[in-house]
Amino acid sequence: MHTQHAFAGVPQDPADGYNVACFSRALSQPATVGIVLQNYLPILIFLAVAGAFALLLLVLGFVLGPRRPDPDKLSPYECGFEAFEDSRTKFDVRYYLVAILFIIFDLEIAFLFPWAVSLDSIGGFGLISMGVFLAILVVGFAYEWKKGALEWD
Repeated sequence: MHTQHAFAGVPQDPADGYNVACFSRALSQPATVGIVLQNYLPILIFLAVAGAFALLLLVLGFVLGPRRPDPDKLSPYECGFEAFEDSRTKFDVRYYLVAILFIIFDLEIAFLFPWAVSLDSIGGFGLISMGVFLAILVVGFAYEWKKGALEWD
């Protein structure tokens, strides 16, 4: 009789060409830490070489780079001209409100892409679910518009 091992598709019958005793013994022995770490050795070497190369480039730039400080290089720089007021002034709350609204509606688009890709597999239920989701967002957008949250007056 043809028996199957716990792993699908792995026969145990010697007539199928497998040495059952060696195969079952290999499955019963726990993997040693050395064998598991040996699989990660190339990744560790790659990370070490990449880190060393990055550190070497930083050190070379710091050692070989020119150092000629002058007042213009050491002054605060903002958009190509001198700062004309204190940089710690408070922003209007409406700026933050518009920024949060942008993030909310931007995330809506992030949900639309995977939905559109998987629409064939999720069927009518997915279509209705996304319709409800978009309807809630449209109601929220209309409410924000009606309250004047999107105006800069």
